[in-house]
Amino acid sequence: MSTDTGSPPAGPAAGSPAADKLDRGVLRVAGVVVIGAIMSILDVTVVSVALPTLQREFDASYATVAWTMTAYTLALAAVIPITGWAADRFGTRRLYLASIVLFVAGSALCSFAWDIGPLIVFRALQGLGGGMLMPLGMTIMTRAAGPERVGRVMAVLGVPMLLGPIGGPILGGWLIDAASWQWIFLINVPIGAVALVAAWRVLPKDTSQPSEPFDVVGMLLLSPGLALFLYGVSTIPEEGTAAAAKVLVPGLIGLVLVLAFVAHALRKANALIDLSLFKNRHVTIAVITMTLFSVAFMGAMLLFPSYFLQVRQEDTLSAGLLLAPQGLGAMLTMPIGGRLTDKMGPGKLVLAGIVVISAGMAVFTQVGADTSYPVLLGALFVMGMGMGVTMMPIMSAALSTLTDHQIARGSTMMNIVQQTAGSIGTAVMSVIFTNRVLDDPAAGTYSAVVQEKVPADQVPPALLEQGRTALAESFGGTYTVALALIVACLVPALFLPRRKSVVKDGQAQGPSVTAMH
Repeated sequence: MSTDTGSPPAGPAAGSPAADKLDRGVLRVAGVVVIGAIMSILDVTVVSVALPTLQREFDASYATVAWTMTAYTLALAAVIPITGWAADRFGTRRLYLASIVLFVAGSALCSFAWDIGPLIVFRALQGLGGGMLMPLGMTIMTRAAGPERVGRVMAVLGVPMLLGPIGGPILGGWLIDAASWQWIFLINVPIGAVALVAAWRVLPKDTSQPSEPFDVVGMLLLSPGLALFLYGVSTIPEEGTAAAAKVLVPGLIGLVLVLAFVAHALRKANALIDLSLFKNRHVTIAVITMTLFSVAFMGAMLLFPSYFLQVRQEDTLSAGLLLAPQGLGAMLTMPIGGRLTDKMGPGKLVLAGIVVISAGMAVFTQVGADTSYPVLLGALFVMGMGMGVTMMPIMSAALSTLTDHQIARGSTMMNIVQQTAGSIGTAVMSVIFTNRVLDDPAAGTYSAVVQEKVPADQVPPALLEQGRTALAESFGGTYTVALALIVACLVPALFLPRRKSVVKDGQAQGPSVTAMH
């Protein structure tokens, strides 16, 4: 069994003054990791606003151009499972540097793409590098800070996770308007160069250790399995149903491969993903909570900009700016949530966060065609505040009770869960919304006008206004489903630890059974 000892000691001793804050060394490491995370997460969303531009530039259909996003996401899903093993084998610093180089190289190649096919291939290359940055960053930060401060570490990493979906459309829209589509990729080159130099100078050197053998069978089952499953799921909105062959065939093959991996991993001592982590009660509960939460919240987040774009007729840049209160709310509560997680455990915070998010989401269930912007922006701010004390404390619940060697595998597993559940949530909410629109002829007509499939001058103004109201109601009905799923997160969240982990001999032992209630 291997351990990557190329990390600083696991933080100061519990109870010491230094244990109560992130020291300068940890903050420097955090700065490096956040730069890498921002690059990776921003690129998931920044391209979304460029799709119409890419359609015109390459004279391609929307379905073809959408592969620039799908290829990136699938590459992310395929590479994340091997990150835990690779971190143990090559060291987190070496792998982090290699990931940045791969990501930046893919970004530069994207900017020189001469056709849509090469662009899709280069986006996949970009995704291979980007997919490792977040789980590696979580591993590096958790080891640097130690279990006593894992809550604050997760709060730092949560900032790019929240700002990505909000900042991506704003940045993408501005770069396309001010320069050209190539700059949504070229912007990563100088940022990546800074990240590479900073990582080289700041991250501690790796110490070589004997490595466990690579699980080749596991990789051949899990990586393509996840990619095929997510491809099937991501095709649901396009097909409008989960029963389409384009959804079922890859989705079922992917699911069979994933289940085959589970059977394989249960028999193998050093599997690609360590399923023995589920013997840790806190990890299991955190995974269940994260799955439900990601399905509900990530799916709903997709629809927030769509409401502003379609119903309120805002441009892309304005829609992105209107989402800013959500990020501001999260930035306000995240540092507080991180400190409180380390002092009192994640359980109470996550419960409070879910209640706050539910209150904000309840406003959107009643959204209309002309709902006051202050009301909507206030609801987004409230949801952001709840988000700041929800997602990363759930991550903390999983990682704070793991040993140093388990952290890389644990962070990899949590990233797989988040990526998969988020993709499922996006597909589910898209299908629910689409079906609601199709069930209402007025909403369908207005949606066709917005998408320029039907000329506006061919539709009577009264019918247009009726359709706009009906479309807003379709959004409200979909948000109602998201609200129900978020409230359902309260059930597993009740079982998250409600006291901080007990640290013994430098390792987190987790709260006692009595501390759970």
